[in-house]
This record gives sequence, structure tokens and C-alpha cells, in this order.
Amino acid sequence: MAETPGKTTSHEKTTSHEKAAICEKAAALRALHVPGDPVVLPNVWDAASARAVEAAGFPAVATGSQSVAAALGYEDGQDTPVDEMFAAVARITRAVAVPVTADIERGYGLEPAELVERLAAAGAVGCNLEDSDPASGAMIDPGEQADFLAAVRAAAAEAGTDLVINARVDTFIHGSGNPGERLAEALDRGGRYLKAGADCVYPILASDPEVIGALAREIGGPINVLSRPGAPAIRDLAALGVARVSFGPGIHRAAQAFTARMLDAIARGDDPFPPA
Repeated sequence: MAETPGKTTSHEKTTSHEKAAICEKAAALRALHVPGDPVVLPNVWDAASARAVEAAGFPAVATGSQSVAAALGYEDGQDTPVDEMFAAVARITRAVAVPVTADIERGYGLEPAELVERLAAAGAVGCNLEDSDPASGAMIDPGEQADFLAAVRAAAAEAGTDLVINARVDTFIHGSGNPGERLAEALDRGGRYLKAGADCVYPILASDPEVIGALAREIGGPINVLSRPGAPAIRDLAALGVARVSFGPGIHRAAQAFTARMLDAIARGDDPFPPA
């Protein structure tokens, strides 16, 4: 029996109506990537956090793999069983009306066609894909990664479902060399990924304003920056030409820390609730 968009399971084929809805939402998400006026994505981990983000007025929802994994009882780094991860994404897409983009690490070993099918079946219209090995941290050859991204883009076209691909560049985590060399590698990788069909490049952990500005000017397409302690404020990222700002596991960690403080207060017999 056909279901509404975003409600198919990972084992069902998407209908033509669902594909049309996915394409519409993907186009809306892609249009939000404006250098200098970035789309801000406070990453979520379940349906409740997704609804909170939507209720706060954000135009799209992004999952964070580390936070989803933690909520499901797993470690990050593709430790989450693939069926559980996509089931979690599907619960999130069912809970909100705005476009959802899913952090799916390096694709959980799925072939591009199955990866695209599972994203569509879960109702996601975008995804993050990393260019380092989740187990070892080793950087993937940039040509190999570009070929993978091109295959994902081609699979989406073949399936008739659009997909906003956010290509993560991990040189500021796992790359080698001095800061200038890491920047050069990030520019090279990002340029290759955009030519392969990525919509946005995510040089994760880039935080120096000069580096971010160089990336935004020279990479040849929209960039995503991770907001975290020590990184420029959102307004400053906008001034640098950033097109997308995300928070990774930061909000989930803050929520867990707040919960821990409440539990400590309860254990002491104190009032755990902050003043009204």
C-alpha cells in the first residue's frame, strides 16, 4: 500500500508521487544554500528534537550521525546497523514537514544505487558523505571519493529522485602537513567533489576565519562550516561567504550535559528544575 512521502520503509520502492515530493523538497533545500546568507541547521537525533527545530522556525532539518548513534546506543563511525540508522531517519522525516538531510557517514558500505534508494525510502532529500575511513581515519583517495560521489549523483538521476549531496572534506581532522598544505588539499578535494556532482562542500573543523574565507572564495561552490566553541559566530560566517552552518553533535551533547546536571540534583534531593 502506498504511503505518504517520507513514510516508506527501507524495503519499499518509492512511488512516482513520493519521488515528486522528494524532488520538490530537495530543490527547496538546495536553494537555501546561499553564500553570505547561510542555511542554519541545528543537528537533531530523533523525532522530538526534529520537531523542536522545525517549531523554532528553521527551514530544514539535518541529522547528526554521532548524535543519532548515541540515541540508539551505538558509537559513531558506522557502528550503527544500517537498518537502524535509516529507520531513525525515517522517524525524523515523518515527524516534520520541512526537508530533511541525513548524515550517513561514508554510506555504511552500501552501493550508490541502494544508498539512494534507502535515502528516498526514508524520506531524506539530502545527505552528508565523508572522505575518510570511519574505522581508521585514513583519508580516501580524492579521485576514488569523487568517483563515489559521481556514482551517487548518477544513481539519484537514474532513480528519478533528487538528492542534495554535502561532501565532507576531512583534511582538517585527518589530513597531514602544515595548515597551508591542509588548506590546499581541502581546496583540491572540494573542487573535485563539486565537479563530481556535490552541491556543497563541508570542510569539517575548519575554524580559522582566514581559512574559511579562502575556502568560500576559492573552492568553486557553497561551503558548510561546523559551528562549535571557538569557531566564528554565525553572522561572521555569513560575512565570510559561508552557505551552510551546522552544529554536529554539539546540541545533543549540551542536552545530555543538562540532563546530567538535573539527575545530579535529583540524586542530592535538590530541586532539579531551573528557575522559571
